[in-house]
Amino acid sequence: MSEFKCHHCKESLQGKKYVQKDEANYCVVCFDKHYANICQECQKPIGADSKEVRYRDQFWHNTCFKCSKCSQSLATETFVVWENKVLCNKCAAREAFPKCKGCLKDIVEGDQNVEYKGAVWHKNCFVCTNCKEIIGTKNFFPKDEAFYCVACYDTLFTKYCMKCHKPITSGGVTYQDQPFHNECFVCISCSKELNGQRFTAVDEQYFCVECYKNHVAKKCAGCKNPITGFGKGASVVAHEQNSWHDYCFNCKACSVNLANKHFVFHEEQVYCPDCAKKL
Repeated sequence: MSEFKCHHCKESLQGKKYVQKDEANYCVVCFDKHYANICQECQKPIGADSKEVRYRDQFWHNTCFKCSKCSQSLATETFVVWENKVLCNKCAAREAFPKCKGCLKDIVEGDQNVEYKGAVWHKNCFVCTNCKEIIGTKNFFPKDEAFYCVACYDTLFTKYCMKCHKPITSGGVTYQDQPFHNECFVCISCSKELNGQRFTAVDEQYFCVECYKNHVAKKCAGCKNPITGFGKGASVVAHEQNSWHDYCFNCKACSVNLANKHFVFHEEQVYCPDCAKKL
């Protein structure tokens, strides 16, 4: 018969107190020093003479096994593990109930509530940011961190087309801080949509380039073509009732360009001062 010894130090255990672990026997000294479980709370070994609490391969001294909220001893009580915390039943109930984002109080079983993007409110706490009326389960519009009832959102944020006066629900175009539907912001002459196109405004009416050239633009007294203000010839020379592209404002006799220079206007024609002396 083999001698009854400590598995670690090989000292005889005959007539001595010992601890059995994993089918091996240890003297109390070797067990406490080398094989005792570590308490999750105090991080000290749980010795042979200590009472131990085990839960899911974790260990505590029975005196360390307490509610992480109220510190009530749980060694002989029922408990709940909530988000890796050991809690007594009362604290677990408080932790388990979600908090209303409005009043910050618990939403308990039976309370009517509203949930939106992971947050929850008591039904009567979910109110319009503007008018404070209860939204409850009615339609609403979120904006940034706020919520608005349909009427307040419509009043505060909905844009109305300056032409048809109906709400713009998506897209649209803004010109000089005035909103329009794309289909309403059109050339007054040919009805072509102007969003993304070159256009010009005359007396609060909008024209595409072609219609402006053909129907609105003044004609150059030199080349007789329309003065549009686009591209070459954007600069204009005006005198009395006549207008010219700047590059067309030339002396009738010698053709020198007179834009930003002295000139003589004689019988509807433009002359440089030297040529005007020869008239």
